[in-house]
Order: sequence, then structure tokens, then C-alpha cells
Amino acid sequence: MSTTERHVRLFRNGRNQAIRIPREFELEGEEAIIHKEGDRLIVEPIRKGRLLALLASLPPLDESFPDIDDDLPAMEDVLI
Repeated sequence: MSTTERHVRLFRNGRNQAIRIPREFELEGEEAIIHKEGDRLIVEPIRKGRLLALLASLPPLDESFPDIDDDLPAMEDVLI
């Protein structure tokens, strides 16, 4: 068996089937996403805040945004 595999036992926790995750396989955080591919269960941690960190790492834009409301009628001319 390689270091990325470990024999574990399944057990019942109320009406749910459960598995104890060995320390070397622990996931960060409080939540995870689980999905099934064939007879395999895939468990992935939910990493919060990654999008904000990615956006903060990008260089600022040097170009200005186009004025997209040029062709729109003035607010006074819009009937509500």
C-alpha cells in the first residue's frame, strides 16, 4: 500500500454511513463537497476566499471601461 492509501472501516452514525478520516488525510475547514464517480466517492474541501485572493493578486487594469450607457435614454425619459 502506498502512503496515499489507507484501509479504513465504514460505520453507521444514526441513519448515515460514516468513515473516520485518518489524520494524514484531514481536510482544512468545516465543510466539504462530496460527489460520486462510478463506485468512487470524491471528497473535496471548500476553500473560501480564494477568488478574492486571486483577484487581489492580479495587476490593475490600465485601460478605461467603455461608457456603455451612451445609447440609453435619460432617466427622466423612462416611464416606470
